[in-house]
Amino acid sequence: MTGEEYKERIDAALAESFLSALDLPLAGLADSMRYSLLAGGKRIRPILVLEFCRICGGSVDEAMPIACAIEMLHTYSLIHDDLPCMDNDTLRRGRPTNHIVYGECTATLAGDALQAEAFGTILRASLSAERRANCAACLADAVGLDGMCGGQYLDMLGEGKQLTEEQLDNINSRKTGALLIAACRMGVAAAGGSEKQMEAAARYGAAIGAAFQIRDDMLDVISTEAELGKPIGSDAQEKKNTYMALYGEERCAAMVNKLTRQAKDVLRGAFADTAFLDQLAESMAVRKS
Repeated sequence: MTGEEYKERIDAALAESFLSALDLPLAGLADSMRYSLLAGGKRIRPILVLEFCRICGGSVDEAMPIACAIEMLHTYSLIHDDLPCMDNDTLRRGRPTNHIVYGECTATLAGDALQAEAFGTILRASLSAERRANCAACLADAVGLDGMCGGQYLDMLGEGKQLTEEQLDNINSRKTGALLIAACRMGVAAAGGSEKQMEAAARYGAAIGAAFQIRDDMLDVISTEAELGKPIGSDAQEKKNTYMALYGEERCAAMVNKLTRQAKDVLRGAFADTAFLDQLAESMAVRKS
């Protein structure tokens, strides 16, 4: 299956989310949730879930709720990142951010509800109880105190300070990398894969996660608002700690290339079919948005 075919199937499954609430008094909250969930995007995390499940011998159809769940969780994080109390962004994926359209209170609740629905979606999947529990544990580990939320907190503490590479890595491995690692591990868990496959998946996720963040920092400088779908130059304006600020474009590009090679290498020996994941890592290294 191609990346575009994966994306089409994921988008179709996500479009069915929360439809039952649209005619109820809760319609406004459901609209807000769907506004961000269905706003497009590359769907990298759910694609990783499905592909790792496939190459471990699992069912892509049965793993689809797991893929949808991680996209719900990711969408919650984007809504909250954009809030005035966080990054205070007004544009996301080429559209006004959630709080600009629905107000800060509804946007906050939409993010909260998406987080809860992510775990509910996993627990209602048709996988065995053990596989559902393992998927939920992978996601919980990635987004809590020692994961995405902890990374966001460390990022906030670092504002206005000059951080070292080690400190920046510590933030981004949680803020960005943890959820990409979880996506890979959840795919293996959904298929009932081996410990060797789980470890290789985690190492792949860590490598592409680091490369993703460095490339993100680069795009905030070298891309355009039209390509990126959100304002550019905001990192420098807000004096954020970034890899571009530390190293510049040339060294950042070399780091992305090295991490991409590492991501491909760690798959060898654990999986028989790595062509799709190899290509995905390479495409992420040169992405424009």
